[in-house]
Amino acid sequence: MLTKKPVIIRRLFIFYLSFTKKIFMSHIIAPSILAADFANLQRDIEMINQSEADWFHIDVMDGVFVPNISFGMPVISAISKHADKTMDVHLMIVDPDRFIKDFKKAGADILTVHYEACKHLHRTVQAIKQEGMQAGVSLNPHTPVAVLEDIIEDLDLVLLMSVNPGFGGQSFIENTYKKIAQLKELIDWSGSKAVIEIDGGVNDKNAPKLLEAGVNALVAGSFVFKSNDPSQTIKTLKEVKW
Repeated sequence: MLTKKPVIIRRLFIFYLSFTKKIFMSHIIAPSILAADFANLQRDIEMINQSEADWFHIDVMDGVFVPNISFGMPVISAISKHADKTMDVHLMIVDPDRFIKDFKKAGADILTVHYEACKHLHRTVQAIKQEGMQAGVSLNPHTPVAVLEDIIEDLDLVLLMSVNPGFGGQSFIENTYKKIAQLKELIDWSGSKAVIEIDGGVNDKNAPKLLEAGVNALVAGSFVFKSNDPSQTIKTLKEVKW
C-alpha cells in the first residue's frame, strides 16, 4: 500500500496533467464512486487507481437538496487515504459554504457546488479557491447556462447535469447537447479556462458526440461499475475518438 506522502505527490501530478488537457488534447474519465460496491469500496478504489481513469468523482447528497443521501466526510477521508488520483467532489447539498474547509481536510482537490444551492455564488467560489481547491459549479437540467455569465471567468470547471440529480442509473437527457454548445460558446467568448464536465447517463454510445460537442470530462457510474470488466470499460471510454 502506498504511503500518504507519495499518494499526495502523485495526485498533485495527475491533477496538473488533467488540467492541462487542452495542450495534450485528451479527455478526462471520472468514474462515479456512487455506483461502486460499498461493501468492497477499497477494491473498487484500487481498480480505479490501476485503470486509465483520471479522477475519482464523488457525489455528496444530503437528502434535502436532492431526494437521496450518499456519504460525507468520513467516507471521503477514507477514500482519500487510498486514492492516488484527483478527488473530484460534487456537492448536492444545501448551504455548502458551511463545509468547504471540511471537504478540503477530507481530501477534495476539486469542489463543485450547485448554482441552485448558493445564495452568494461568487463568495462561495472564492472561498473554495482560498482553500487551495479548484472551484466548480454545477447546473441542474432546467437551469440555463446564461446564469454563469458573470462568474464563468472565475471557474475551473462547469458540471452540466444530464440527468436529474439524486440517483444513479438514469437515462441521458438529450437537451444536454444544446446546453453544451451554449456553455462552450460562453467559455470561448469569455476566455475562461473552465473544464466542461458531464454527469448522468454517459456511455460508449453518446461519449463521442459529447466530446465532439466540447465536453472535456466524462463522469460515468453505472456504465462502469455494472459492466463485466469496469477497468476495460474505463479504457474504452478513454479511447473514444471524435
